[in-house]
Amino acid sequence: MPSLKDVVAECTALQEPEVEWLHLLVADWQLIADLSFADLALWVPSTEGTWVAAAHVRPTTGVGVFTEDLVGRELDLPRDEFVQQAYDERRQIRSATTLWRSEAPVRSEAVPVVMDGRVIAVLTRYTNLAAMRTLSRLEVTYLATADALARMIANGEFPQRDSAAQGRRGAPRVGDGVLRLDAEGAVTYASPNAVSAAHRLGYAGELVGVRLASVLQQMLPERGPVDEELMLVVAGRVPWHTEIDSGDAVVSARAIPLVELGTRVGAVLLVRDISEQRRRERELLTKDATIREIHHRVKNNLQTVAAVLRLQARRLDDPAARASLEDAVRRVATIADVHDTLSARLDDHVSFDEIAQRSISAAIELANRSGTRVSGSLSGSFGFLTAEDATTLAMILAELVQNAVEHGFADRGGQVQVDVRRTPASGGGERDDLVMEVRDDGNGLPPDFEVASAGLGTQIVQSLVTDLAGSISWGHGPETGTVVRCRVRVSGG
Repeated sequence: MPSLKDVVAECTALQEPEVEWLHLLVADWQLIADLSFADLALWVPSTEGTWVAAAHVRPTTGVGVFTEDLVGRELDLPRDEFVQQAYDERRQIRSATTLWRSEAPVRSEAVPVVMDGRVIAVLTRYTNLAAMRTLSRLEVTYLATADALARMIANGEFPQRDSAAQGRRGAPRVGDGVLRLDAEGAVTYASPNAVSAAHRLGYAGELVGVRLASVLQQMLPERGPVDEELMLVVAGRVPWHTEIDSGDAVVSARAIPLVELGTRVGAVLLVRDISEQRRRERELLTKDATIREIHHRVKNNLQTVAAVLRLQARRLDDPAARASLEDAVRRVATIADVHDTLSARLDDHVSFDEIAQRSISAAIELANRSGTRVSGSLSGSFGFLTAEDATTLAMILAELVQNAVEHGFADRGGQVQVDVRRTPASGGGERDDLVMEVRDDGNGLPPDFEVASAGLGTQIVQSLVTDLAGSISWGHGPETGTVVRCRVRVSGG
């Protein structure tokens, strides 16, 4: 089905500002459909001299008229000539004939869409008369408000740019709760849901007849200066969206000022109790903060362990024992680095490229301190990994780079290259395939190299790769040096 943008681009000569005005209208017209209990269709004049439906919306508060979408259809002339009449005369027109749909009578009205004094489109309202009954106070208020908004459209005073933008951010809808205000901000009508929202905020009195801004002063706790923006919204003076927090409850409120020929005559205020939603959000924030704090404390504890091991290594006279403890310090620091990165995030995933680059740099820096000029580089991307996978992979990478630096170059310089490729797992599995190659141009593997009899670092790598359901192989480079190829399975990030 074509979109508003598609229909306008293919069928009309409307300019960009006019198209943007129509987008603003469509972004906010669910409000009018719900207040009208009617289907709305937006008709644009085509370059062929016909009318084409660019958008269609159904009410959520009542029975609609059309089960099929009207978008892309041409207007049925001459039966719907009242649309052309509304366009030519720049006024609202009601069809002189009754439209019948599925044996139900339908009332049709056309409203010219005016921008900067020009009619650029026509909005039609289709009301299912078979679903109408004796109107209640709520329905009378809704219809009167819808008529006021229709007049604003015909006068070029709706959509209101700020109001439409707020309508796209989950602001309350008609079914949530409606307050009708007069020009002074006094309540002339409050729907049952709106009354309930006020009660949850702590106001138990009658709403109708009182100025909402004054009532709000009693609802809110004394926490300092009054929020002027909040007061403007609840008085219906600005088309904006805000939240009212009494401490016990939170209510979302959106104001739509009603204007007649430039003069504000009242407002409609949509309200919704979002207390439970905010409570859940606070719980999630607390949980996130707790997780970050845990990662931070784990990092601190690991750094303490590394410091103790480092002190112990300095007290040893045996070079082999000292080297073993220094290796342990390096491994603990690698795990601490993962937790340090996780402590800065809101979730349990980490961008592993940063950790990999730091791990390579640390090994290169250590080698260069001893006088060996070594450089390192990383190509490809690891992407995001879970905390568990990141810790394991960080250990694997650190060991492989450290081995390349320590055993591959001896007293001469060289280069370590880490290449990584990550692809979705075959068969649509939940874990991705990640292939990592660590290459150096050093001395290469000794002739008698066997994994089974290799050092502790190699054994650690073998064990960690197994944990990630992977495989690893050591081989000679194309000309010189060593190539270690590791394939593991990691969770999608």
